[in-house]
Amino acid sequence: MNRQAQAAVMFLLGGALLHAGTTDLYLRYVKSGLRPLVLAAGVVLVLTALATVWYERKRTRGGHPEPQVAWLLVLPVLALILIAPPALGSYSAVRTGTALQPPYGLDPLPASDPVRLSVVDYASRAAYGHTLRGRTVRVTGFLALDAHGTPYLVRMALNCCAADAQPVKVGLTGQLPPVLRPDAWMEVTGVYAPRVTHDPVNNGLIPYLRVTSARPVPTPADPYDETWNK
Repeated sequence: MNRQAQAAVMFLLGGALLHAGTTDLYLRYVKSGLRPLVLAAGVVLVLTALATVWYERKRTRGGHPEPQVAWLLVLPVLALILIAPPALGSYSAVRTGTALQPPYGLDPLPASDPVRLSVVDYASRAAYGHTLRGRTVRVTGFLALDAHGTPYLVRMALNCCAADAQPVKVGLTGQLPPVLRPDAWMEVTGVYAPRVTHDPVNNGLIPYLRVTSARPVPTPADPYDETWNK
């Protein structure tokens, strides 16, 4: 691979990182707090590519052209720019054990109902905190159905990037929509259900929520839940 092709790949990759970091696209890959590092990496790659091109033009001025086949290596980088992968969904959720762990501490809930909670926060309180009795909650996540058709409200939790994402699952009972479509995002309103089952994948705890109403919502800009390790 010649230096010109290397510079082109670096430039395009740096441009892809800058594009992802200045939009919400980077949230498909890493957690929101890593945006400055994504942007910094993009700037470094772009500057390095420009410096490489400048140096090579000075060094090879008057020389013979190098083979052009190495430019084909640009194609995978273009695919990275043009085709953004979808966020992990129900397929991964039902095949991966829940990541729910005992919380370090639980903040007091506000006095008014319904209380808006993340999937991780509700699951932690329902499984370990028992602070939800008599409260109405509102939780947003995507639907997943196991092999037996049991519906779960899920959010994929991550430590750093999508490669380490794991699901946190909340079982649903009560007034569910007549048609449940896996990967559909829903805002669910309901009350604490005193029921906990074990995930067949890793024997982790799966608490339940009794649904009183549910409505479809658009996929959020950040599809992952980062609250589990805060």
